[in-house]
Amino acid sequence: MSKPFVVVSCPIDTFSGYGARSRDVVKALINSEKYDVKILSQRWGNTPYGFLKEDNEDEKKMIDAIIPSPLQRQPDVWIQISVPDEFQKIGKFNIGITAGIETDLCDVRFIQGCNNMDLILGSSNHSLLALKNSKYEQKNKAGQKVGIIELTTPTDVLFEGIDLEKYFHIEPKDLPKTELVESLDTIDEQFCFLYVGHWLRGAIGEDRKNTGLMLKTFLETFKDKKNPPALIMKTMTGPASIMDREEVFRKIAEVRKSVGDKLPNTYLIHGDIDDSDMNNLYNHPKVKAMINLTKGEGYGRPLAEFTQSKKPIIASNWSGHLDFLNAEFASLVPGEVKPVHESVVQDRLILKESKWFQFEIGFAQLLMKDYVNSYKGYKEKGKRLGYYCKTNFSFEKMQEKLEAIMDKNAPKKVEIKLPNIKKISLPKKND
Repeated sequence: MSKPFVVVSCPIDTFSGYGARSRDVVKALINSEKYDVKILSQRWGNTPYGFLKEDNEDEKKMIDAIIPSPLQRQPDVWIQISVPDEFQKIGKFNIGITAGIETDLCDVRFIQGCNNMDLILGSSNHSLLALKNSKYEQKNKAGQKVGIIELTTPTDVLFEGIDLEKYFHIEPKDLPKTELVESLDTIDEQFCFLYVGHWLRGAIGEDRKNTGLMLKTFLETFKDKKNPPALIMKTMTGPASIMDREEVFRKIAEVRKSVGDKLPNTYLIHGDIDDSDMNNLYNHPKVKAMINLTKGEGYGRPLAEFTQSKKPIIASNWSGHLDFLNAEFASLVPGEVKPVHESVVQDRLILKESKWFQFEIGFAQLLMKDYVNSYKGYKEKGKRLGYYCKTNFSFEKMQEKLEAIMDKNAPKKVEIKLPNIKKISLPKKND
C-alpha cells in the first residue's frame, strides 16, 4: 500500500520563527513514517537563507525531500506554513498552519485565506481567537450589505513543541567553554536578567516586542542603586550585519540617555547563534531570569525554550505564551489591551483599529526588584515551570498531536484487494 502523498510548502531553509516552525512540522511528519513527505521550499521576507546542513541527520532528510515547483501531481494532503492571506487550496485535503497575528484582529484577507483551506492549525489559542473574532461586512457592487465574512474553516491548536535534545538544564560546572560562554564569564554582575527578541519598528513603547520600554523600565528600576543587576539583550533590528549592530547600539544609547546617569549595565549579544549556544546562554549561571514584556506573541519560542533552564520568567499577561506559561509558576505582569500606535500600522499585518497589550510599569518594577531580593522562591517556581513545560509542551507531545490531527482529518490510501476467483468450466455450445 502506498503512503499518502503530503507536500509541505514552507520557509524550511530560513533563519526565522516560521522557518523553525516549518522544520518542526516536517520532522514530525517524517518521523511518523506514515506519509510520503515532500517540501516546496519558500523564502520568508528578508530573513537569511541556508539554515539546513547536510551533516545533520534530520536536516539531511529535509534537504532530500525538497522538490522543484511546479508540482507534477496533486498532493493527497497540502500543508502550507505561512501567513493566512497566502493560503491556497491545492491538495485533496488542505491544512494551513500559522502563528496568525499578535494583535486582537486580523485583516479580512487573512480570513478569506483561511476559508480556502479545510483545516487551520494555530500556534496558540490567542492566534486562533484573533481569527475567530475578526468579522467583516460583505457588500455587493452597489455597496449593499449581502453577508458577513468570517472564519468558517475548522481550527485546532498545534503548539510549537520544545526540542528537549537541544534545550535542557545544564549545571554550571558542566557548561562548555565556548566563545559565548567565556564572554559571559567576564561580566562583573552575578545577577543578570535576559531578554531575547527582535527590536522591531516603532518608538519607545510602540514596537510589538516592547523592547525599548522594557529596557527603559529596567534602567529606571535600578537607577542609582548600589550593586544593581545587569540586563543581557540578545537582539537585532533585522538581518545580522555590522550596520544592524550599530543601529541597536544607537537605540540602546538613546534609551539610556533618556533615563539619565548612574544606570545599571546592559550587554548586547547580536547576530545569529546556534541552538547549542542559545542553550548555553539560557543556562549560564549569571543569567538568573528571563524578562519579556511584549505587546503580543503568536507563541513565544524563546520563552518556551528558556523554561528548560529551570529558571523563572517575567512576562506580559496576554497573548500566545499564556498557553504554556502557567500562571502558578510564571510571573505575569498585568496591564491593559490598548490600540496599536499609528507608527506600527502595516498593510495586511497590523490594522489601525486593532489592539494589543501594554504592561503596567509599576508592577513590572516591583517584580524585578523582588526577583533580586527574594530569588530563591522564584527559582523554585522556575523549576516547577520547567517540569510542567517538559511534560506538556515538548516536541514529542507536539508530534503526537499532529499525528492525531492527521489521522482524524487527512485522507488515507486504501489498499484494494480483489477477491479470489475460482476457475469454472463453461458448458460447451453443443452440450
